[in-house]
Amino acid sequence: MTQTPIPCAAMRGGTSKGLVFLADSLPADRATRDAVLLAAMGSPDPREIDGMGGSHPLTSKVAVVSLSSRDNADVEYLFLQVWPDRPEVSDSQNCGNMLAAVGPFAIEQGLVAADDPVTPVRIWMRNTETLATAFVQTPGRRVRYDGTARIDGVPGSHAPIPIEFEDVAGSSCGALLPTGSVADEIEGTRVTCIDNGMPVVCLAASDFGLSGQESPADLEGNAELTKRVEAIRLAAGPLMNLGHVTDKTVPKMSLLSPPADGGTVSTRTFIPHRVHEAIGVLGAVSVATACVLPGSVAHEIAVVPDHTDGSLDIEVEHPTGFFTVTIDVKHEAGGPVVTRSALLRTARLLMRGEVMVPSSVWSPA
Repeated sequence: MTQTPIPCAAMRGGTSKGLVFLADSLPADRATRDAVLLAAMGSPDPREIDGMGGSHPLTSKVAVVSLSSRDNADVEYLFLQVWPDRPEVSDSQNCGNMLAAVGPFAIEQGLVAADDPVTPVRIWMRNTETLATAFVQTPGRRVRYDGTARIDGVPGSHAPIPIEFEDVAGSSCGALLPTGSVADEIEGTRVTCIDNGMPVVCLAASDFGLSGQESPADLEGNAELTKRVEAIRLAAGPLMNLGHVTDKTVPKMSLLSPPADGGTVSTRTFIPHRVHEAIGVLGAVSVATACVLPGSVAHEIAVVPDHTDGSLDIEVEHPTGFFTVTIDVKHEAGGPVVTRSALLRTARLLMRGEVMVPSSVWSPA
């Protein structure tokens, strides 16, 4: 036999797409595992023509799921980014979009027993060692994918999957404001460095001579802009306790501008070299958090509703619509503190079966 079959599912999670595996289906050795995933996705090749990848970072993702031995979690989720254009598999960040697929997958695979009509799935996110709970619709104790929930960046409507995050502040950088300041000057540009689930550098689009409404293609094609943004990112990495980030996927760089469609703030986000067609889930949470911090770049741009202690909806606009982040804000002497973040995603099982990789890559006994 010249190929090795590996059980998996192809799933859309939020505005991303990828393969979802049980951890036991993959090699335990990391180097072999990465080689298997590269082969499964068809990387390195910008088209990923010889694999299941979709030729874009947003459609070349992997979720690895396993039962958890933790008292506060049902399953564990490891996110792996497979890069289309280079032989690299990265675990340096989380992915809140593929997170939406983990709950349904865990129920489908029998890792979590379904309730009726909704099953909460407590997910330990291994990349950031934080907890999320996804609420999956399971009428009749079966996962439901059809429904009336719509999210921008995905056509049609599907069953809603609300996700709540706990204690994600500083999950990658060690602190919500990893530089110790609500605003800094890096490479001559005023920025806010923040990590509420995803390390993000907030930038004012106007500081780059931009309206903030440019298309992702226009931004990617602006060589002067991309060079300047990357210079800031490389300088921000060590300041955010991320070390040298030349070959890392974080921090994300989010250009902010006043809302154009009635939201709170408008975004264009480098992830870090391509520009997102929407915005990542946890990136949106970090930007939304920055919007309520007085003195931040985001706060100075955003149109934040008047609020006291309690829940607040932040509408984060992006190139294909908007993303609603609900945050619980508590006002303390040192400033507002975000105690909980929640959002709505959808997911869909696209295919389940076996992905084939050459036996020369992996041939288990």
